Amino acid sequence: MWLSRVWNPGDRRLKLAFRSLAGQLPLAWAHILERGDMARQSGYDRHITIFSPEGRLHQVEYAFQAVKKNQNMTSVALRGDDSVVAVTQKKVPDKLMDKDFGTHLYNITPNLGCLMTGMSPDARALVYRAREIAAKFKDKNAYEIPVHYLALKLANIAQVYTQHAYMRPYGVSTMLFAMDDEKGPTLYQVDPAGQYFGYKAAAAGTKDQEAQNALEKVVKKKIQFTEAETIQQAIGCLQAVMGMDFKASDIEVGIVSKSRKGFVRLSEAEIDGHLTAIVEKDS
Repeated sequence: MWLSRVWNPGDRRLKLAFRSLAGQLPLAWAHILERGDMARQSGYDRHITIFSPEGRLHQVEYAFQAVKKNQNMTSVALRGDDSVVAVTQKKVPDKLMDKDFGTHLYNITPNLGCLMTGMSPDARALVYRAREIAAKFKDKNAYEIPVHYLALKLANIAQVYTQHAYMRPYGVSTMLFAMDDEKGPTLYQVDPAGQYFGYKAAAAGTKDQEAQNALEKVVKKKIQFTEAETIQQAIGCLQAVMGMDFKASDIEVGIVSKSRKGFVRLSEAEIDGHLTAIVEKDS
């Protein structure tokens, strides 16, 4: 009986209310569907494991942007006839920081160097993983890990970080270089998506495309560069791309070569000598 009081099919007011609601249903459904589309679109943007309709993983692409924009710096590496040289800008984010503390060049083994471009905390974590892999390899096999194998292992780690929702990709580009007993000077680059390739020259960071174009011109000359020439070509490329003349304190230079024992960072005095040679050559 109480139901008949609440629900009276003959009630004129109820009929008008239902007619009004029926007229608004298409608009309401359209609004719901629109919000659903937006939610799905933002889902492609948020979730690392979901491909967009264009076949893209947005979070992986954002990791590449982190390499470009995180520290606003550019790095290059060049393989010569008897050496590999890596050059990167040296930027101190805070004037109160000790400039000698921050670096983007690391030893993985005494003979294998690494240049990291991107987020420093991610770089530090990945360097730790690389050193752990290299140490276990030497303990098991009694010789140092080859560069190509370490690049493969780091690429595998980076690729796994693009598959799981509870992880995020490393926001860092890794360049590995060493003197290989069979291949001579070798250079590999690993990106946040888990791709790795061997290179004659490589670039990463804010102006990576401009740096790649400059390095292509150097490589096309097909000149067998000596150690000193390789250093000066790499520094010269970075100077041209950045549109500035560096001071010795503005850059870091790491090298592996036949004439040196293992991976070496050049001192400011050595860098200054090469900068002077570049100026004299251009004048």
